[in-house]
Amino acid sequence: MTKAELRREFLAKRKALTADEVAYRSELIAARFFTYLEENDLADVPTIIHTFLPIKRHNEVNTWAIIEPIWQSFGHIHISVPVTDEYTHQLLNYTIFPGTPLVTNRLGIPEPAIGSRYETELNQISIVLVPLLAFDKQGNRVGYGGGYYDRFLAGCRPDCLKVGLSLFEAVHEITDIEPTDIKLDVCITPDYLHSFD
Repeated sequence: MTKAELRREFLAKRKALTADEVAYRSELIAARFFTYLEENDLADVPTIIHTFLPIKRHNEVNTWAIIEPIWQSFGHIHISVPVTDEYTHQLLNYTIFPGTPLVTNRLGIPEPAIGSRYETELNQISIVLVPLLAFDKQGNRVGYGGGYYDRFLAGCRPDCLKVGLSLFEAVHEITDIEPTDIKLDVCITPDYLHSFD
């Protein structure tokens, strides 16, 4: 299927989920993420994890189920989040802490308030939690279509782990992949952890 076809299908599938279903699936994803950190000896390494903050009206994976346990139990891991620059079509990246005030931009995306932004050095980020609508068995993803994450991931260091989070399982194939599309290393769903070579 094409990206446009998958985008329509999975936006509708997301919309059909209840808030309780999103919360439950997000908790399962979070548990698998922490298992992945432990099994790959990543939990004890001081690092920065970059993650999207969920847009509730789009029923996105609730990444607070990952962020808050990190703050509570992994003081050596810092959290960075994106701010969308609609003029340059780039993601700006800022480290957040418990108590960082957040505002919602016009797209419905939570972001740190101006005056509470501490820029993240791109080369310090070792894991990126990547939002998506759908992904395939080869590690390709479909986002909202703006290309923000492909541009951002292209600028990350080569060993940065790109970890997709999906409420649904993989489709067989996305048929219109472009050379600028950045593949995932891993995608975590409520039921499985998919690893791509």
